[in-house]
Amino acid sequence: MKRFIEEGDRSQGDLLPASIEEYVSEENPVRVIDAFVSELDLARLGFGGVEAMNTGRPGYHAATMLKIYLYGYLNRIQSTRRLEREAQRNLELMWLVGRLAPDFKTLADFRAENGGAIKNVCREFIVLCRRWGLFAEALVAIDSSKFKAVNHRDRNFTSNKMKTRMALIEKSIAEYLEQLDRMDRKEAPRRPRQSARLKERIAKLKEEMKRLRGLKARMEASPDGQVSLTDPDARSMASQGKGTGIVGYNVQTAVDTKHHLIVTHEVTNEGSDRHQLTKMAEAAREALGTKTLTAVADRGYYSGEEIKACDDEGIVPLVPKCLTSNNRAQGLYDKSDFVYLSKRDAFRCPAGEYAIWRFSTVEHGMTIHKYWASACPRCALRSKCTTGKYRRIARWEHEEVLDRMQARLDRDPTRMQLRRQTAEHPFGTIKSWMGATHFLCRTLPRVSAEMALHVLAYNLKRVMKIMGTPQLVAALRV
Repeated sequence: MKRFIEEGDRSQGDLLPASIEEYVSEENPVRVIDAFVSELDLARLGFGGVEAMNTGRPGYHAATMLKIYLYGYLNRIQSTRRLEREAQRNLELMWLVGRLAPDFKTLADFRAENGGAIKNVCREFIVLCRRWGLFAEALVAIDSSKFKAVNHRDRNFTSNKMKTRMALIEKSIAEYLEQLDRMDRKEAPRRPRQSARLKERIAKLKEEMKRLRGLKARMEASPDGQVSLTDPDARSMASQGKGTGIVGYNVQTAVDTKHHLIVTHEVTNEGSDRHQLTKMAEAAREALGTKTLTAVADRGYYSGEEIKACDDEGIVPLVPKCLTSNNRAQGLYDKSDFVYLSKRDAFRCPAGEYAIWRFSTVEHGMTIHKYWASACPRCALRSKCTTGKYRRIARWEHEEVLDRMQARLDRDPTRMQLRRQTAEHPFGTIKSWMGATHFLCRTLPRVSAEMALHVLAYNLKRVMKIMGTPQLVAALRV
């Protein structure tokens, strides 16, 4: 092996550094974790076990456990069993927690019992970022992503899944009974072993049908018509692939557009984003400590009531309109081809006629005004406009709010590109850290704590990149 760097002799004695401190450089991220946790008031944040009991076996301090978790999530080590091993062999982690090595069960119990406190730590770091002036602009991008739960698709039941599975079982039972009848009529050679196997399969299928009927009763009693057997809070959700879906959680985030920090987040088990805009925008405004806020979101958040609620609260929403016009799909004029004239309270149609107000109605709790023109039956463009006698146009009573928002988007269409560049890559980064896996915890509160650790680790790494590790440590100790 000439002309290669040669390895050292394993039997040769070396003079290693006298202390673990010398193995940890000033640029090492563990110094940020140590400084951050040391400055936290863990009792105020809601952690248990901060004050030692006078009796019983001594336990680990909450600061020690939190440091281990932050180190793990910063280094893509989320499993408590792997964290237990790292605490016994990793020099960085030994330095961070003073050679303490809790077992995996102790670590798992800490995360399960201090979910709310962990989320408070995540919010506390955003308060520090605000104090350091990292949020100069009151502009956030709101987005969501589906994360898999600890629940296989076969252990989640919806009405369609239940109907399909029961139909398959009934079909299989009928086929097996038909085979037995053929044997009894001697249309097929009689085989005692095969007959016994068929009867055994029929008995198992009948047992499964009985189990499914019990699950169906539970499913029908559930508010959303679903039941999950492994993680009771996980729900079946549609994904971007056509005809596909996952059983998991829908994670909402609001991301700062300047430094791409996750300002606030929430874990939900609702598959739709339609009712999340106002809640996420208000949480982001509170986290940023500002009175005004501009929130950019994709079409999945488009809801007239949500946009109106944001406008009433002084939040400026920017959400593109959903392109779901049936008329346009049929090659007919859609609503955008009709110009609303507010002073006249009428629509001007492509033929130059005016569709005037006729009556108002309430649909899904919203007051809708109806318009049409008297000239429709004799209009030369009627075949391009409607298949009926009159082209009716509906307008929500607060639609001027939607019109103002669309005008803002038309003036600055780059905001949607900014949203995509801002809100989507944090999800990609976190999912890359997680690997091709799922949440490790079950039930919504524990999954929320796990997601808070992911978000805190992401924000810590971002701020270390922005400020530098030594500067961040110095800022934490001020």
